[in-house]
Amino acid sequence: MPAIKSLTVLYDALNEEGTFSEGDTIRGKVTLAVEKPTAVQSFFVKVKGDAQVRWTTRSGNHNHTHSARCRYFKLKHFLIAESANETVLPPGVHVYNFSFTIPSTSMPSSFKGTHGKILYMLEAKLSRSWKVDKTADKIIIFHSKSFPHLQSLMLKQVAVKDKELGIFSSGKVHMEVTVDRTAYAPGETAVVVAKINNNSSSDMTPKVRLSQAIVYTASGRTKHENSTVNKMAGQNIGAHSEKEVRWAVKIPTHQEPTIKNCDIISVEYFLKVYLDISFAFDPEVTFRVMIIPPSLASASRPAVSGPGWASHNSDFHPAAASAPHYHPSPHRYSGDQAYSVTPPSYPANPSSHAGPPAMNPAPMVWGFNPERSSYGSPFLHSSSSSVLHPPPNPQAFQPPAPAFSPHPSAPSAPPESHPAPSAPSYDPPPYMSATNFLSQSDEPPPAYSLIFPSSTNDESRETK
Repeated sequence: MPAIKSLTVLYDALNEEGTFSEGDTIRGKVTLAVEKPTAVQSFFVKVKGDAQVRWTTRSGNHNHTHSARCRYFKLKHFLIAESANETVLPPGVHVYNFSFTIPSTSMPSSFKGTHGKILYMLEAKLSRSWKVDKTADKIIIFHSKSFPHLQSLMLKQVAVKDKELGIFSSGKVHMEVTVDRTAYAPGETAVVVAKINNNSSSDMTPKVRLSQAIVYTASGRTKHENSTVNKMAGQNIGAHSEKEVRWAVKIPTHQEPTIKNCDIISVEYFLKVYLDISFAFDPEVTFRVMIIPPSLASASRPAVSGPGWASHNSDFHPAAASAPHYHPSPHRYSGDQAYSVTPPSYPANPSSHAGPPAMNPAPMVWGFNPERSSYGSPFLHSSSSSVLHPPPNPQAFQPPAPAFSPHPSAPSAPPESHPAPSAPSYDPPPYMSATNFLSQSDEPPPAYSLIFPSSTNDESRETK
């Protein structure tokens, strides 16, 4: 009966895909089951990342092997330290925990091709004297995050091609092609639009092809491997006619990612749109596209604040766009986007109450509300108490004169006896900007006698 019954190594997944990237921590456990007391010389678990290529060429009667290898990292953790005195394990199941932090340096994604591979692996190894080593391993799927200028890869690509036809055909062909972006995750769809002006005497068929190009490098030699991932054809375009063709090019779910940060293996993708013309050189345009991990694709897209909001090209400040009191509306605003705002309710005398905190400095536009006013003014005029009116201008009002007192020496009424004048309702001209009157002070207006001195003293001087 063998002394070792089983040896397994497992790790805890960080996400649904079970993938790891630069800087992630791998945690797991190694389980060893022994049937009888076992003397162990050393017992450790390690994680490593390697790239290797190998292919053979024939020259005459001789075969030449070209190979290369790159090691990105190797980390080891001893579960039982190596020593001159062996450690005896009792029968039973022994569980050991481990933890590794992957280096944060740029490393390529996992890959497996015809002539090379990039492999990341966990391995547990048990060594005994005069016995064959017992090993167990577990492959790790590694997705690189080293894609510089990721946001720019989400912008569309445009290319134009003009070609004169000759010999068997005459005329000119004009083709303008647009691809919605550069980077895609496996399972996504590339949208390709081609506007074709066939001002020639030949018929032609528009076609699109997504291809993969792999280059293996070793000992100064290279090995190229090209394959077609997806291809589609459009309807025939007759002579002297125009047509717009649209394709939805599907990226396979398990497609290998783009690899540009490995010295011995590179993986690239190209999207070629061309016109198939009989007895002529096909005019074509080629776009470089990238396959990136799904986590990077979702993180690089602009966030959407709600079901009725547009993307990052909104006319609203990000802080204002996230305010909870904005709601979608069928009415349109600049940029063909829908917005609507319900004005808050304030008392008739805003200056006699403390104002709320300062409003967001982002520009705010009051949307048109047909139930309150027939005008699209920023401040709606209505008899409803919920309508926001413009602030009063202190210099535009004359407060009412106080009641005449027959005794000049009588003290004037305190300022609190004269309430602040209420603001009239009016619609300001469009060129006037809205004033943030909520930030005004809540102090009462000054006494009338301080602004306009009493004329009683003047009359008494004239009488004398």
